[in-house]
Amino acid sequence: MNTKFNQSINVGVDIGKTQLDIHIRPLEIFFSVENTDKGIKEALRKLKKYGPARIIIEATGRLEMPFVLACVEAKLPIVRANPVHIKRFAGAIGRRAKNDRLDAELIAHYGEAIKPELTVIKAENIRLMSDLVIRRNQLLSMQTMEKNRMQILPKTLHSTIKPMLTAM
Repeated sequence: MNTKFNQSINVGVDIGKTQLDIHIRPLEIFFSVENTDKGIKEALRKLKKYGPARIIIEATGRLEMPFVLACVEAKLPIVRANPVHIKRFAGAIGRRAKNDRLDAELIAHYGEAIKPELTVIKAENIRLMSDLVIRRNQLLSMQTMEKNRMQILPKTLHSTIKPMLTAM
């Protein structure tokens, strides 16, 4: 059941905090699972049946990583797509409507039309180091904002800022 009309299978995954909405194109199959380890395993079990050429998910800033890593472990072809590219694709095809089901379909359509390259996932220790560097940069940025606030706020409010600077 790998293909329909000799077309490759593209899967679009719209990720939410609590739910994954999944669309299989061109078979026009849609289903949802909980965004939990159990739900992800269920989704992968269903997807393996269709032998997808690619599974496309938007890179949402880490929310997608449990699903992505599960795909890598299951040896399924995963693409972490730039949300801006998908949004531009939607504009190019005149897609305005927006809900989770339509987003999953749009992501699958994007995969079919654009055929983005599969994502190569870095080793766990490299990912952890990268996360630490990102977090350090976030803290430095917050520290700079707090220092800037101290320069513009009245001295009576400095006591609310100094503990933040000390903690960083």
